[in-house]
Amino acid sequence: MTVGQELEKITELKLFHNHMTIDLVSPFFSYGTKEGKRLVHLFRQEIFEEVSRSDLYGLIFTYVWAFDIQADWDYINKISDLFESKGGVVYFFELEARVEERLERNKTPHRLMHMPTKRNIAWSEHDLISTMEKNRLNSNDGEINKDNYIRINNTGVTPEEVAMIIKVKFLL
Repeated sequence: MTVGQELEKITELKLFHNHMTIDLVSPFFSYGTKEGKRLVHLFRQEIFEEVSRSDLYGLIFTYVWAFDIQADWDYINKISDLFESKGGVVYFFELEARVEERLERNKTPHRLMHMPTKRNIAWSEHDLISTMEKNRLNSNDGEINKDNYIRINNTGVTPEEVAMIIKVKFLL
């Protein structure tokens, strides 16, 4: 989210981070429930559909991709196909960081301000660690064979620096 916010500042792209829909739905249904997942998916899909038909310069979408789950691959391909079918170009940037750094970032005031469901620090840390233990959250070398792809280890790198790397790489 934070890299997306910085990229939004230096491009004409609009940020749609994954928690925008999770946090919208969570006062009514936990994201882990059938209802919560259905609503999050519905809102995201409707936004993607409208953006794909619009004259917006582009959209930054953040997503925690479980590379070991085929349904996640299918979802990313579905979103990509939607934009590409309308003449859009999809750029992939994958971020990776050490667990210790991710845990520290997870409780910064900035992140907590923008992600209400992360404010329960104990739950959020447990969720982050258990998700990393349960799923593979970074691709294997060569697994993503897209022309418009970059992988960045942003451990110890500022969000502003990462956003500039992405902007320059993809000429945004």
